[in-house]
Amino acid sequence: MLKTAALWRYSIFNFLLIALLAHWFWQQNQPIALLEPELPASGKLNCVSYAPYYGKGETPFVATTVAEKSRIERDLRLLSERFDCVRTYSVKQGLDYVPEAASKLGMKVLLGAWVGYVKLENDKEVDLAIKLANRYPETVKGLIIGNEVLLRKEQTEDVMLAYLEEAQRRTEVPVTYADVWEFWLKHPRLEQAVDYLTVHILPYWEDDPQNVDNAIHHAETVMESLGKTFSKPLFIGETGWPSVGKHRNDSIPSLVNQASYLRQFIQTAHDKGWNYNLIEAIDQPWKRDLEGTVGGYWGMYDTDLNSKFEFTGPVAERDDGWQPIIWAFAGFILFFIITIARKELRLPALVAMGSLGILSGATAYIQWDYLIAACRDLAEWIALVGIVLVGIAALLNMPALLARRQNKVVHSLLFILVLTAMITSFLLIPKMSFIPRDVELHPVIGQLIYMMDGRYRNFPLALYALPALQYAIGLSLLGILHRTTFGRYRRLNIIAIISALICLVLEPLNTHALLWLGVVALLAYASWPRKGAKV
Repeated sequence: MLKTAALWRYSIFNFLLIALLAHWFWQQNQPIALLEPELPASGKLNCVSYAPYYGKGETPFVATTVAEKSRIERDLRLLSERFDCVRTYSVKQGLDYVPEAASKLGMKVLLGAWVGYVKLENDKEVDLAIKLANRYPETVKGLIIGNEVLLRKEQTEDVMLAYLEEAQRRTEVPVTYADVWEFWLKHPRLEQAVDYLTVHILPYWEDDPQNVDNAIHHAETVMESLGKTFSKPLFIGETGWPSVGKHRNDSIPSLVNQASYLRQFIQTAHDKGWNYNLIEAIDQPWKRDLEGTVGGYWGMYDTDLNSKFEFTGPVAERDDGWQPIIWAFAGFILFFIITIARKELRLPALVAMGSLGILSGATAYIQWDYLIAACRDLAEWIALVGIVLVGIAALLNMPALLARRQNKVVHSLLFILVLTAMITSFLLIPKMSFIPRDVELHPVIGQLIYMMDGRYRNFPLALYALPALQYAIGLSLLGILHRTTFGRYRRLNIIAIISALICLVLEPLNTHALLWLGVVALLAYASWPRKGAKV
């Protein structure tokens, strides 16, 4: 039976963690004052990217997906309250109705024609887009032939020139092409075939990711450089910031950062006379398959069409209400009951396990948020929920350790945590950081690399942090050591630590990479073989 002093030490440790977690919740729920940009007299912003694929399971990659006219009308009615214009990326799957719906609301449209690998489909897309532009010349204020086609390497510069020249011959609507700003610099010939240049400036996605505090300066530098290189007008076709997702060095997705960047950008655009389109109107869950968690959270409206923030007033990162307290209380009750069921009735033990229950419940609440954001398919749900369940089982095992000071289940659970942490550390390495954008890759090879690329994967801190802290520091305070004399832990831990170190070296300003290294180190300490140690 554990000594009373050890139980009180452990309880103090848990209460310190509770205080830190409570402070984090409090801080995340505090409204933060941000710049309030000067808006036009109408109160409406220039333009916003619109796609209707925000429902469960909806994706443009399924050919049978068609947006209903009623949905498009409802969406544009909502967006018309905040924007003068919408930008589309295709005229297929029901999007050919957008110009008609927009005309009824007095909105303008930047009409996009999608250009990909297949010539027959491209020809049909461009032909229909031109016809729509001619049918609604008062509504379609720009015809965008192709979006980041050269970045994706799906067509050549000559092919894009031919499509642009065809559009110029067949319509009086201004014609343009849209791509990341670096690719305009690499393909200056395209200027001759467009009426203006549509450039994408996305500080988060830069090869050198920009901190939100430096992002506007970066946009100004890019626009200045492009202005010196090209003579035709510049239009910022995409700019924005994600509200959820993986840190890229010190470029951090968050709701506050999203609101801050967009507000600062709008003010800068007003001061400098920039024309712009923001990305994007509504969160697009299907993009998570391409870009990881962050791809689905660039919208200014969530998938329930609720505005994430306003352009005036303070903004809070979270709005948790009583939920953390409810989850924490449920955890307290569960651990209290389990401890009593183990016939452990001493007050220090009840306090120790009750405090652990509070931590476990509040952490489970955070883990649920993480799972909703990070899980893209059934395989990820199974894998990540499995890790959560192992962690919960490890924590629920603590009352048994108090009573018997030994439990063979501990070794199995710890081994699984160490093994999955090792695999996760390896997968988190941002491999694409070694491959510049202009390197030619076969499409299949490129897709495989992107699927395995750690720059699209979140650090699963929420899933591992509490079990790692409890089994490394908590058990040490209780005076419990594991007899793990076999070497399988040692090899796994070495691989995990080296992989986590690589992540940090590649992104030295990434606080999540640093914290992940700390979690891996804690698991290594908890599981490192100790000769002669007794549980």
